[in-house]
Amino acid sequence: MAADIQNHNLAPAWIMALGTFAIGTEGFMIVPLLPDMAADLQLSIATLGTLVTVFTLTLAFSSPILTTLFGRVDRRRLLIATMAFFALGNLMAWQSSGYWGILAARVFLALAAGLYTPSANALISVLVAPEKRGRSLAIINGGMTIAIALGLPIGSLLGNALGWRVTFLGVGILALIAVLGLFFGLDKSAGTGVEVPSLSARVAVAKRPPILVGLAITLFWAVGAYIVWTYIAPYLRSVANFGPEGTSLIICLWGVCAAIGNFSGGALSDKLGARTVMGGSLSLLTGVFLLLSFTAFWLTPNQAVIPIVVSIAVWGVAVFGFHPAQMSHLIQIGGRASAPIVLSLNTSSMYCGFSLGSAIGSVVVSHGQVADLGIAAAVAEAISIVLLYGFTARAVSPRASHAS
Repeated sequence: MAADIQNHNLAPAWIMALGTFAIGTEGFMIVPLLPDMAADLQLSIATLGTLVTVFTLTLAFSSPILTTLFGRVDRRRLLIATMAFFALGNLMAWQSSGYWGILAARVFLALAAGLYTPSANALISVLVAPEKRGRSLAIINGGMTIAIALGLPIGSLLGNALGWRVTFLGVGILALIAVLGLFFGLDKSAGTGVEVPSLSARVAVAKRPPILVGLAITLFWAVGAYIVWTYIAPYLRSVANFGPEGTSLIICLWGVCAAIGNFSGGALSDKLGARTVMGGSLSLLTGVFLLLSFTAFWLTPNQAVIPIVVSIAVWGVAVFGFHPAQMSHLIQIGGRASAPIVLSLNTSSMYCGFSLGSAIGSVVVSHGQVADLGIAAAVAEAISIVLLYGFTARAVSPRASHAS
C-alpha cells in the first residue's frame, strides 16, 4: 500500500498543499476586498458580508455529505477533479456581473473546497507515520496560511490596480496549477486503500462525548476568529485610518505570522501535546481580541497603530497554531480508523463557526460599532477555553488525554 511506502515521506503533503493554497487564497481574499466591492456594486459592507456567510455555511453542511457520496472514488482522482471544479468556480466569479452571480459562484466554490480539504487531510493521515501526523497536517493546512501571506497581498494589489474581479481569475490560475501538481506529483497508488465511512458511521462517531466536546471547541474558536476577520478592513479604516495599501500590509503581516503559527503549532503539538498548544493559543486569542476592542475604544488613530500591529501578529500565530494541534487531538481521541470522519466533522464545525462568526460580526457592525467586534470574539474564545479545560478532562479517558 501507498501508506507503507510513503509513511516517512512528507512530499505528498506538500503536493496536496497546492490545493489548500488556492482554496485559502480565494476563501480569505474576499474579506479585504469587501469595501471596494460594496462601492462598485452599490451595496453595504454588511450585505456583501453575506458572501462570506454563504460560502462558509455551504461548505460546513455539504462537506460531510459530499465526502460520503464520493467515498468510493479513488482519493487521488477525487482531489484532482475537485480542484478542477474549484478552478471553474473562480472563472465563474470572474465573469459574473453582479451580486447574485458571485453568490452562485461562491456556493460552487464552497462545494469544491468542502470536498477537497477533508479528503486531503484524511489521505495524508493514512500516508504518514503517526509521529509525523502533526507536521503533515500542518503542511497541508499551511497552504492556507501561505496563501494569506503571499496570495492575499498580491490579490489586493491586483484588485486595486485592475479591479477586484481580476483576483478571481488569478485564483483560478492557481487552482489549475494545483491540478497539474496533483496529477503529476502524486503517485497513482496514493489514493488506494483509503476507506471512507458511511453517513451512519459519521453520526455514530459524532455522538461520542469526547468528539462532541472537541467539535464544540473548534466551533467557538472559529466563531471568534471570523467575528473580527470578516470586518477587519472596516475596523482598520475606522480605528487607525488604514487605506487599501495599509490594509494589504496588515493582512500580509497576519499571513506571515499565521504561517509561523501553523507550522510551529504542528511541531509543538507533536512534542508538548495538543491540549497544551490549544490552551495557549486560545488564551492568546482571547487577550488579543480584547486588546483590539480596547484600542478602538480608547486610543487615537495614531496611537492605535502599534497596538494593532502587535495584536495582528499575535493573532496570526495563535489562531493557526491552534488548528493543527486540534486536528491531531481529534485524531488521537477518535482513533486513527475514525480519522476521515473526525476530520470531516471538524471541517464542518470550523466552517459553521466561520459562518456564525461572520453573521455575528454583521449584526455587531450593523447595530453597534467596529470597536465591539473584539469583545464578541473574546467571549467566543473564552467559551472554547472553558470547554477545553472544563469538559475534555471528563470526556476524554486518562489514556487518551495523556496521549494528546
